[in-house]
Amino acid sequence: MKVAAIQFESTPNPTRNRVLLTKAIDAAAEAGATLIILPEASQRAFGVIGATLAEDSEGLEGPFVTMLVDRAARHALHIVAGMFETAEVGTTPFNTTVIAGPSGVVGTYRKIHLYDALGFVESEGITAGTTGEDNLIVFEAHGFSVGVMTCFDLRFPEMARALIDRGADVIVLGAAWVPGPRKSEQWRTLLQARAIESTAYVIAAGQPGPRYCGGSTIIAPDGSTIAEALPNGMTMITGELDRVAIAAVRSSMPVLSQRRIGGTQR
Repeated sequence: MKVAAIQFESTPNPTRNRVLLTKAIDAAAEAGATLIILPEASQRAFGVIGATLAEDSEGLEGPFVTMLVDRAARHALHIVAGMFETAEVGTTPFNTTVIAGPSGVVGTYRKIHLYDALGFVESEGITAGTTGEDNLIVFEAHGFSVGVMTCFDLRFPEMARALIDRGADVIVLGAAWVPGPRKSEQWRTLLQARAIESTAYVIAAGQPGPRYCGGSTIIAPDGSTIAEALPNGMTMITGELDRVAIAAVRSSMPVLSQRRIGGTQR
């Protein structure tokens, strides 16, 4: 399966974002990708710290998801993209990742771990998703089982392990990874760690600098880098996923089957 991670800087204008993303998705499809990953907050840029973002949130029948479903059906592929989803009246929106497939919406993941760190308080403007079974998303795409995380989730290895326990052999995430001292190095290290400990592919699409760290990356199950974007600028990286490579790593380094603490041995 060919995958594409699109490094994209969203704006406060949802209409403009949809126009730009439509072109980017079409380009990825033309390049042969059948799984496309877009960043967190692709539908609309984050506002200032503490903003509710509710003014520009959308329902799952809104124009952003409609665009994703249209492009996924048109090109017979899967798209994973971040948005702000309207919650109940009077509450802040969810930071939601939507999975669109050839037949419509495959699933939605509402971000569990909100970024309350280093002076940011995402929980003031976003409602956290539940930790229930129905919010741990693994979907099937072209012969691969794909688990979904969002940005700050990357720092919680138990999240990745929960997806692996549900059969994932690929983990994807969109991010708007805030820059700062050692943040880019941490991003890179954590992506590799999640791939190595899970013996799974990891595909990450980030928003670029200077506001964010960029560095969209595709990592193989042995931790080697297949493709990596520079920190700045809108770009697309691609890579081929191979089930044989997953099996080979899991055979030679059987950490999942040799687990002794928690979880399900595989």
